[in-house]
Amino acid sequence: MKRSEVNTIITDLELFFSKHLFLLPEWASWSHEDWKGKYDICSEIIDNKLGWDITDFGSGDFKKTGLSLFTIRNGNWDKKDKLYCEKIMVADEEQETPLHFHWNKTEDIINRGGGNLVMELYKATADDKLSDEPVTVSIDGVLTIIKAGEQLILKPGQSICLKSRVYHRFYGQKAKGKVLIGEVSLVNDDANDNRFYDKIGRFPEIVEDEKPVHLLVNDYIKYI
Repeated sequence: MKRSEVNTIITDLELFFSKHLFLLPEWASWSHEDWKGKYDICSEIIDNKLGWDITDFGSGDFKKTGLSLFTIRNGNWDKKDKLYCEKIMVADEEQETPLHFHWNKTEDIINRGGGNLVMELYKATADDKLSDEPVTVSIDGVLTIIKAGEQLILKPGQSICLKSRVYHRFYGQKAKGKVLIGEVSLVNDDANDNRFYDKIGRFPEIVEDEKPVHLLVNDYIKYI
């Protein structure tokens, strides 16, 4: 992805969050210059990868396969300081987050507003393939049985609890608008806890055609 594309996406996200009255931490608006010399006081943010995360999953086509995230809080399994994570995310209409599960993480995915969120779920078999068995999930505390791969629609205000080893793919429903998505989960560890069904790149390589408006989580090591 080009840095100019990432900058435009982030600027649009800030407007979308503002429209839905979702406020971010003050450091979310820092420039790359503002971060210099702040590791000692911001090590929790940097080490636990809090902040902006824009990915096309290596597809080269963000609008088709991509996700915009901001990690608000996150812990660390090794430090055992916090055992939880919170994110806010945005998916556009038919913009897919590819099929994946987590080895350890249990998470609640919440439709915070905007359009409808479409999810497709599968149990993982013992060899990590897709099971054709139905999936039982909790939707706002109500146990619900979903056929494997069936489209499940989460409307604004609804949430689903996904346990480890449940494959899930999600995207905004066509003609319903962008979706503001919350995530509340156990510690997030993108380096070790994601199992994508197809081989993808979790974090994109950035072509630096202009300066960053805000740093991405993978920019910290370069700029700080």
